[in-house]
Amino acid sequence: MANKPDKKEIEEAMIASEKINLGLLESHFHYLTGDIEEDNIADTIRWIIYENLKPEPNKVLTLMINSNGGDLTSAIALIDVMKNSNVPIRTIGVGAVISAAFFIFAAGTKGERFIGRNTSIMCHQYTANAEGKHHDLKAYAKEMELTNKKMLNLLKESTDLDLKAIKAKLLAPTDTWLTPSELIALGIADNFLNHP
Repeated sequence: MANKPDKKEIEEAMIASEKINLGLLESHFHYLTGDIEEDNIADTIRWIIYENLKPEPNKVLTLMINSNGGDLTSAIALIDVMKNSNVPIRTIGVGAVISAAFFIFAAGTKGERFIGRNTSIMCHQYTANAEGKHHDLKAYAKEMELTNKKMLNLLKESTDLDLKAIKAKLLAPTDTWLTPSELIALGIADNFLNHP
């Protein structure tokens, strides 16, 4: 049975973790991982706002993404902040760039979107669960349609594809799985991470 860490070991681990976080901040680097949800999106938005308060020449922010997706409205909030950043935002996709994370990755500054060669990539139509009274469902249907239009517009802004191509190649009736090479060919990523 392993010994429990003592107070000194815990303090040393916490100090090491803070040094890593400070080093990433000083390098203008943020790692977005796990489900896309309010907490990790709020951390990412705070990071972008903080970085925009400290202008530096030739500064580029690096947002590394590894996520199976999650809350699309939280993702759209982050994308709005990214699009209004005065500092370019490089996105790097590793591990998984799926669903809501796909939209965040695509929203990076064109020319600065890099994808790992072994990344799993998937985009799909808007998914929602709704229950309630008839009138509430009708109202929610309107919001679902508006959200679908937002998705189309975000992909149109982030790619060189027209709406017909986006619907056919990215928002087909079934989940659309892509290779990193296909993502580059579609103009959603600009190059491989550590390309030869």
